[in-house]
This record gives sequence, C-alpha cells and structure tokens, in this order.
Amino acid sequence: MSFNNPPFSTLADIAGLRVTVMGLGLNGGGLASARFFARHGAEVTVTDMKTAAELAPSIEALAEFPAIRFILGTHELDDFSNADMVLKNPGVKLAGNRYLESAKSIESDVSVFLRFSQAPVLAVTGSKGKSSTVSALHYGMKKLGYPVFLGGNITVSPLSFLEETGPDTPVVLELSSWQLADLRGRGLLKPRVALITPIMSDHQNWYGSMDAYVADKKLLYADMGPESRLLCNADDGWGAIFASETRAAVHWYTGGDTLPDSASNGAWLTGDGRGIMRKDSNETGILPEKLAVPGAHMRQNLLNAAQMMVLYGADAKEAGDALATFPGIEHRLEFFHEENGVRYYNDSAATIPEAAAAAAASFEKPVILLCGGTDKNLEFTPLAEAARNVQRLLLLDGTGTEKLIPLLAERNIPFDGPFGSLEALVEAAKRRASPGDIVVFSPGATSFGMFKNEFDRGRKFKGLFQQF
Repeated sequence: MSFNNPPFSTLADIAGLRVTVMGLGLNGGGLASARFFARHGAEVTVTDMKTAAELAPSIEALAEFPAIRFILGTHELDDFSNADMVLKNPGVKLAGNRYLESAKSIESDVSVFLRFSQAPVLAVTGSKGKSSTVSALHYGMKKLGYPVFLGGNITVSPLSFLEETGPDTPVVLELSSWQLADLRGRGLLKPRVALITPIMSDHQNWYGSMDAYVADKKLLYADMGPESRLLCNADDGWGAIFASETRAAVHWYTGGDTLPDSASNGAWLTGDGRGIMRKDSNETGILPEKLAVPGAHMRQNLLNAAQMMVLYGADAKEAGDALATFPGIEHRLEFFHEENGVRYYNDSAATIPEAAAAAAASFEKPVILLCGGTDKNLEFTPLAEAARNVQRLLLLDGTGTEKLIPLLAERNIPFDGPFGSLEALVEAAKRRASPGDIVVFSPGATSFGMFKNEFDRGRKFKGLFQQF
C-alpha cells in the first residue's frame, strides 16, 4: 500500500483518472467524493458493502453523473488493483484489507482537500465535545464576518467546498481518530490553530487499547510548527503529554476557575461562568456569563471556541458576544419540543457514557433521562454514577444497557425498562413526565442494530415525540 503518491498535482490532472470510491454511505463523505471526482472528469467507480436499496438516497443524489459505475453489496478486487487511486472511507481499516493492499494509491477526502486547498485550517479532535466546539467556532467566526467553512467528521466533506477556498477563507475541520489515521505520514495537516478536547475511552472495539487510540489523536499536531497554536487540556494527564510532544506553541484550557501555575497561556471559567483568557501576561474576558445553550460542558466548548477565535485574530469581546448567541446543534442537547409544560431535548450524539453523564448534569434541576443502546467495549460506571441524580431513568434495550443495569443495581438506582423499541421508550417517557419536567434522550451508547447511526437515531426520536 502506498499513501503518499497521488496520481495528480493539480485539479486538471484528475480528468481521465480511474478513481474508486470505497464506501458511499449515507452521511455525505463518499457522496461528496464521488461527485468531486466525477465533476473533474475522473472515471469513477463507487463500491460499498451496503446494497442499492440501503444506499438509495446517496445513489439518487448522484443521478446527474450517469457515467458513475456502482458495485454494491460487494467489493471486486479489480476495482482496487486497476484504479489509479482509491478514495478510502475513514471507517474502513487498512490492516489486513486485501482490497486496499492491492491499491496503487490511497487517499481520503480530507487528504485530497489538504493537498489542493490553501485555506488556513482550524482543527479539532478529541473524545468529547468536538462537534459542538467546531459548530460554535464556525458560527462565531461567521457572525464576525469571516468567510469560513466547516467540514470533516461533522458529516460535511471538505471536498464539497474545496474550490471556494483560498488563503483568506479559514476552514474549521472536525477530525476523528480514523480521519487522522488516514493522514499518517503524509505531512499535510498543519493547522494554524488546533484543539484536542478531553480524551476519554472510546472506540475500544476498534482500537483495543487507549494507547492506540491516542496515538491517532496525536497526529493532529504531528506536523504543526512553532508558528501554530495547540490548545491542550490542563485537567488531565493527556494534555500534559500532548504539550510535551508538540512543536506548536501551547495554550491551555481548564474547567476549573484557574490555570495551573505552570500554564502561562490559556483560558478558564470564573465562578459565575465567564471565560477569561491569558495571553502574554494579559488577561481579557472572552465569554460572557449568559449563554443560549445549557450545560457546563457546553460552556467549556464555547470557551475553547472563543480561545481559538482570539488566537486566529478575532477581537476577544466580539468573539464572546458572538458565541453567547450560539443556539447549539442538532442531536447535541438540542431543545426541539415542548408539550404540556414538558421540555424535550435530543442528545443522540452522546455515544459514550461520559457524554450522557454530562447531559444529565447540564440542567438546574434533575432530568428524566432516557439512555441505553449498543456497547462498544466501554465502561458504564460514569453513567451509573450520574444516574444517582436524575429524576427518573428510562432505558432502551441493548448490549450497553445490559452492562449498565448491574451497575445501577449495585447503587440501588431504580429504572424503567429496558424498552425493546424507541417507540415504547418515547411512549413511556411521555406518560411519566409532568409539567415543568425536562426529558433528555442521551443514550451514552452507540446506535448499532436499531438505527443506521446516531443521527438516524436522533431524527427518529424527534419524529416519535411529534406523533404520540
């Protein structure tokens, strides 16, 4: 396998290339890649283990390119060995993959974007808060007039806006560990400002160890130089490791009310919730007390977004004022419905127990928490502990729920369910809620089995609350 020999150096070189897109999917990455290469004249083959019926929305979206060839429900080796380049989906493992092993050249949508675009990059990775942070960062910069774009793991491929970017159009990229792994050894990712959100156990069914998982996260700063800025977490040991390894200038963030003595530059939250940033011995406010979104973890995300904006060049007060009106994003503590005095929140993007625990603690009063789902080899103790402080707990069936139930029993925490379907869970929640209650759907587990992904899960959840 070869990772750093693309068969092009300019966009014009794409015309006539045989390009195989491995993984069409339903979340936009493969779709945008197929569209990009077809639009630039490549002979595109799209191959995916899913069937045409499963991928119908994405296939229909490519109808304007009738020359695209689809191989669905299987992969054929010739489509990889005969291609000039394979565009790999980040959810496909390289190791032991006979199709990818036969490829002459392998790229991802992110690597292609970074090869061609001259845009300054603001990049975010981590385990928790990535999507909320990049969405807030994009929102704040756009509100201040920056011609900014948002892409990456947030389900928007950067290839969908590549031709619109240039040296004066900042691009905010959310990067998963898998997307970073696809950039290893290429020397392409050199963010002007980068952030690693808190690191927690995640994707252990894929990685098998925290060290392997974190090794991919470290690729965020592997090629950053001293002219760039890396934001590290002052509240755990991982941040200290990242800071010791990077060549970038380090800025810190903390959920506490002060930075450690050793941290010369960074940001923190005061007792009343305001954000303060220290840079070159100067302290200034970057986040006001009142925000439009609930929760201590969202305040931390907005603090990080504000610090990134200021490091990019935004005025501190203007950055804070812009972020104060950030309304949140779909599937992440999304307030979507009120009925009979009950407020309903969709936090389906909470796919790890810690995220659900944070959601449960995000409000001024105990919530009715709906959680549970499929396990991905994670530890559910944080969610069990958080359940001590909820008003009522309703569980959705799944292998993760099976791990959670004994932990609840050990703590004598009552629960309803587990319910075998989302419909039953929703109906039960509506029966139990009273005026003034807050109902939060924050699974703390993955969506395998019942749903296509966490976004499909969230959309179905919201739809059901409208029906009953």
